[in-house]
Amino acid sequence: MASGKRGKKNDAEQKINEVIEFMNLLVEDTTIPKNIKKAINDAKEKLSETGDPVLRASSAIYMLEGISEDINLPMHARTQIWNIVSSLEMIKGD
Repeated sequence: MASGKRGKKNDAEQKINEVIEFMNLLVEDTTIPKNIKKAINDAKEKLSETGDPVLRASSAIYMLEGISEDINLPMHARTQIWNIVSSLEMIKGD
């Protein structure tokens, strides 16, 4: 049974790494305001910490949901943030 838990944790870590890559693309986007990039970086740092992947995903979701409503966020970036949040929600559900 322990190996099953370990497998889920590894899957969660892999999903987190994929999400971080998507976040890196957003941070490099020149059309995104600096305050949004800072919030994305803060969420990325939270995901990069050690500890329970579900808790890290929850913290990042909280940060990203706040910026997803920002009026200055370009629509394409908003869609990407929603996709990232959706991926993080899957980690919480696992």
